[in-house]
Amino acid sequence: MIHSLRAFRHRNYRLFFAGQSLSVIGTWVQQIAMSWLVYRLTGSAWLLGVTGFAGQFAILVLAPFGGLWADRFDRRKLLLATQAAAMAPAFALAALAYLNVIEAWHVIATAALFGVILAIDAPVRQSFTLEMVPSRQDLPSAIAFNGAMQNGGRMIGPAVAGVLLTMSSEAFGFLLNGFSKLALVASLALMTIAPRAKAPATLRLWASLGEGAAYAWNLAPVRWLLPIVALVSFMATPYLTLMPIFAAEVFAGGADTLGFLIGAAGLGGVAGVMFLAARKNLRGLTRWTAAGAFTAGAALVVFSYSSLLALSLVMIALVGLGIIVTAMSVSTIIQIIVEDGMRGRVMSFYTMAFLGMSPLGSLAAGALASWIGAPHALAAGGVACMLGALWLWRRLPELRRHLRPIYARLGIINGESA
Repeated sequence: MIHSLRAFRHRNYRLFFAGQSLSVIGTWVQQIAMSWLVYRLTGSAWLLGVTGFAGQFAILVLAPFGGLWADRFDRRKLLLATQAAAMAPAFALAALAYLNVIEAWHVIATAALFGVILAIDAPVRQSFTLEMVPSRQDLPSAIAFNGAMQNGGRMIGPAVAGVLLTMSSEAFGFLLNGFSKLALVASLALMTIAPRAKAPATLRLWASLGEGAAYAWNLAPVRWLLPIVALVSFMATPYLTLMPIFAAEVFAGGADTLGFLIGAAGLGGVAGVMFLAARKNLRGLTRWTAAGAFTAGAALVVFSYSSLLALSLVMIALVGLGIIVTAMSVSTIIQIIVEDGMRGRVMSFYTMAFLGMSPLGSLAAGALASWIGAPHALAAGGVACMLGALWLWRRLPELRRHLRPIYARLGIINGESA
């Protein structure tokens, strides 16, 4: 257990963990409030998909620029700017909802603005981890706890949102998210980060982006693992977008039922990251990537056709566990093997795969659910994840042959299995 907490030996990471945890909870409160508000106003599965798409589509377009800026500029200052900017859409939604003049298009447009901010913030934040935790031996613990923050927020935020939506209105959820961003701004301001030499930019913008893309493509583990993350994100994560349908129609519940379902997924994710944080070395992460994808897919199929709330809670927890084990295993491998001067750009491609494919999946799942129903739409995604996991499993021996010399060169292993 002590081994799993080694990231907290670093003061900067302790500050980040405290501030980011509150910020993530606020973000999830807002996500649930937006989804519930759109469904309450329209009753449309399609518009739920559009809302999810609008909130993260910008990642596909802008994340590479965020990664490039992370390689060129001070990452802490960039994060201060993005978190301060994230307050604006939250307070705007709170004002519109409080005045009772809010419409679905307001939510969709504001979600799109928040998505632009997230597209810049995510690759910067992910590449900033090694500056807060300079020891590569402690980095897996930090990455795992980054995932714990996201899934802890997914577990706590929806529960908080359910209480707020039951007792008051969506406006208070949006307001809470706006103030939660102040916590991360304060923690970033309190950090003491050692200056890092930034290589002078010798290439123009597009050439620099092309350089990062070529580097990622030529690194075989990145080229093979990112498509699995993209597949799981596209096929499995749309359950979040369609969850209000299951809460209201399958289980005849309200915002509290929605909070329980998404909170269960967060609980599963927390279990997954605690498992990863407790690991003492990198051995077997490729195997767990495949196992996580298969688990997420199989559990999603069972959830899709379950009419028992207890069984559905267990299955959606396994979906959350499988997604986070897949994503965090790949994130750990990539951040360790990639050169510092390329980390921002490569992590922007990871951000595109993990967060950027999700809105496309939400849009596709919303359209498919309108056509064949939400259960069949989610089940199809689960089957696709299982097939992708089997494809990766068959290629694990060759993938390990690529990883083993890189780990040995970094002094992480002495010829053991990757």
